[in-house]
Amino acid sequence: MLLPIKLNLKINKMKTTEIDTTELGEKIVKVLKTIFDPEIPVDIYELGLIYDVFVNEDYDVKILMTLTTPNCPVAETLPVEVEDKVKSLKFVKDAEVEITFDPPWTQDLMSEEAKLELGML
Repeated sequence: MLLPIKLNLKINKMKTTEIDTTELGEKIVKVLKTIFDPEIPVDIYELGLIYDVFVNEDYDVKILMTLTTPNCPVAETLPVEVEDKVKSLKFVKDAEVEITFDPPWTQDLMSEEAKLELGML
């Protein structure tokens, strides 16, 4: 869940830029949609691997995600890729990924777009 608050960020001590965490959350989702499961030609967001994105007032990001299986071959590299890409966004101070298998991933978590891409509709 993203915090719907507006924050002021001081830049160069003279100019203030306003950014809200909802807008930042949308940018994070855009970045997540550029990361693909190497075995499935669909991004991790549309696959339903992202359970939640939290952004606090300090611009720290926490992402709760899962993998298709506990023995997923990218279990060690995919969370690092997610963290690195989210950290590269302007205003993001830090990013952390927490992996969970509760609830376990199922095909029901996939978006309609992902199911269509995989010929499941």
